Amino acid sequence: MVRKIKAKLVLQLRAEGLSGRAIAASQGMSRKSIAEVLDAADATGTTWDDVTDLEDSDVYAHLFPGRGEHESVFAQPDWEQVHRETARVGVTLKLLHGEYTDACTVAGDPAMGYDRFCKTYQRHVLITGAASRVGHKAAQTVEVDWSGPTMELRDPISGQVRTVYLFVACLPFSRYAFAWPALDMRQDTWLRAHVAMFEFFAGSVPRIVPDNLKTGVIKHPREGEIVLNDAYREMAAHYSAAVLPGRIRRPKDKASVENTVSHVATWVIAGLRDQQFSTLPELDTAIGERMLAYNHESFQKRPGSRHSVFAAEERPLLTALPAVAYEISRWLYGRRVGRNAHVVFERNYYSVPLAHIGTKVDLRITARTLEIYRGTERLSSHLLLREGAAGQYRTNDADLPAGEKYRQWDAARARAWAQRIGPATEIVVNRIFESVPVDEQGLDAALAVLRLSRRFSAERVDAACALALAGRVRSPRYAHLQPILVTGQDKTADLRPPREEPDELGGYVRGADYYGGGVQ
Repeated sequence: MVRKIKAKLVLQLRAEGLSGRAIAASQGMSRKSIAEVLDAADATGTTWDDVTDLEDSDVYAHLFPGRGEHESVFAQPDWEQVHRETARVGVTLKLLHGEYTDACTVAGDPAMGYDRFCKTYQRHVLITGAASRVGHKAAQTVEVDWSGPTMELRDPISGQVRTVYLFVACLPFSRYAFAWPALDMRQDTWLRAHVAMFEFFAGSVPRIVPDNLKTGVIKHPREGEIVLNDAYREMAAHYSAAVLPGRIRRPKDKASVENTVSHVATWVIAGLRDQQFSTLPELDTAIGERMLAYNHESFQKRPGSRHSVFAAEERPLLTALPAVAYEISRWLYGRRVGRNAHVVFERNYYSVPLAHIGTKVDLRITARTLEIYRGTERLSSHLLLREGAAGQYRTNDADLPAGEKYRQWDAARARAWAQRIGPATEIVVNRIFESVPVDEQGLDAALAVLRLSRRFSAERVDAACALALAGRVRSPRYAHLQPILVTGQDKTADLRPPREEPDELGGYVRGADYYGGGVQ
């Protein structure tokens, strides 16, 4: 077919002095096709000088106007709509071809086969310069990493320099990017960077693809399941996402963010190299301005920019953010539950259901709460005690069985116990509480007296209290009562009634006779 002949090449070879037979022999072309090209050039007066700067297709169209152009007999779908639909989750060309065929059947139009449908779509992509949907779906994946190149903060007074690390994230479909500065690369910072990233995108995606750093991935074996950091897995679950780390030493698994990291080095680090920053918020603002310009920069090989593609095609498909942002937490593992059904954290005690005494539990600590887990089961939850508190208890009533034995100790409960022992004991306990400004300060002393009834009978304890009250000590304590009981004084003593203290009506006043000198 003449349409396959490179007409421009034929004219060039003739201008160089080759005959039609020589051109056909050297290029493996049909002599008849060569003759058609030469005859058409002679008929239109076209020479090599006329077509030197033209494309092959333009030369062919000039020599053979209208040849090869034909209108397809098949109904043509809206290829722009087809291109937009392929970005959606689960949408394939096979599905779209089926819908196209059904529409043609209803309308009574001839439909092209699946093979022609795919080839025509690919031709549309090449002609329009649109990005083919080969590797990425919109709003499905975000790739994250730390940038190798770093920045710095400089104290203007002391001159001290601090290293700043850049967290970089990229949506592979639109290449929309996010950068966030941090003073370290610890786990809490890694999680805060993700929270800031999702807020920047105003939505989340089902897949997070990180590197195999320890703040996110504990173990990535060649075979078997990947072991993720608990806090990282919990953060991803909060945003309805799963962490799928790239293979070890396989940067192509997250090629988009690797490429974005190099771009960030140019747009952000190099772009701000002549500026000095003393605070992290100041640097964050400057980075945000540079990333805004980066995302609005036009593509070189496709229409639009990262921002325009993200706003038009990807943002509407993002998963809505939860009503409450993720709260950063840390985990402590293998804490044993004590015999009092409490677990210790920072010198304070938090209750656990009684059935788990002696077992090991895991603690999840946030800024305000402490949660106790055994495996994936949450056993109990408490508000954290204030910073600096020590020896205090947080006890949930549901964690301990009902009954007097497990009630919280207070002054009323101590007085009730003393009343059951005897009247003298009740007086001793009441005087203990009267001697302190706050009842809680006398609780330990009162309980020490009452617990003597566990070693000695109630009658002996009450007798010992009566004996102590008859002495010179107004408010006897454990130190006064315990020797009486151990030596058996309560059994042999002839008890006198408790000493009654007269009411004080006033101080001792000397009379007028004293001051007048009448008293010797």
